[in-house]
Amino acid sequence: MQKLGVVEDTLFVPMLGRIYASEYCPQILYDKKALELKNKLPSDLIEQNKQNQYTLLASASRSANMDRFIQSFLERRPDGVIVQLGCGLETTYYRCDNGKTCWYAVDLPHVIEYRRGLLPEPEREFYISGDAFAKDWIKKVRNDVLDAPILVIAGGLFHYFEEHKVVALLRMIRQFGNMEVVFDTVNKKGMAMMQKKYMKQVGHADAQMFFYVDSAKELAAKIGSNAKVIAEEPYYRYIPRNSLNLSTRLSMAVSDRLCMVKMIQLKL
Repeated sequence: MQKLGVVEDTLFVPMLGRIYASEYCPQILYDKKALELKNKLPSDLIEQNKQNQYTLLASASRSANMDRFIQSFLERRPDGVIVQLGCGLETTYYRCDNGKTCWYAVDLPHVIEYRRGLLPEPEREFYISGDAFAKDWIKKVRNDVLDAPILVIAGGLFHYFEEHKVVALLRMIRQFGNMEVVFDTVNKKGMAMMQKKYMKQVGHADAQMFFYVDSAKELAAKIGSNAKVIAEEPYYRYIPRNSLNLSTRLSMAVSDRLCMVKMIQLKL
């Protein structure tokens, strides 16, 4: 298995959150595959993990939210296809697969190589090495599935890119027809808070963030060609908060009240 560098260590942040939730807060998320992989992760990552409960559950909540959107999509469109952009070490397939859906996981070549060593490709999940912002992956997927409805999920990806690049990506996806996209994002206040506290907690205080969405309708207008907002909702709206630390519950409540972090679903 390829050894990752400092930048790629961010791959483990969501995994650590899913492991924590599965062990201590399964009402939020239970990820059997993440627990199976715990002993295969670099031991110092577990031992030196200094995240607090809120930051760990922020990652787990993203996965729980994505699961909900995927399950809803597959209920509406049982012939649908799921594409994960910036898949990292995500284990969504193992939590949400319905036994017949085709899945695609897209990330940079060295990430896919590492992923294969830890998570060999299962029966109906296909790994694609490449740039999420280039056309190659969507051309391959559309060639494979032709007219099938496709849900593209982008968890924790767009924050680090400028708006024009994200909008260009969404316009590109739209060109291939019958597409929906789900992603998490922040508003302007949320971005400032995320840079100040969250990124420091997860050990990446120097990471630059650019993309935020104050209004999903305004974003859809920038994409153009009748892009429509299906959902825009506070990040923790459907996350159970019973038995969590008071500070965690308060942070979640403030975030939702100010819509600092949110989930957005678009029809392209």
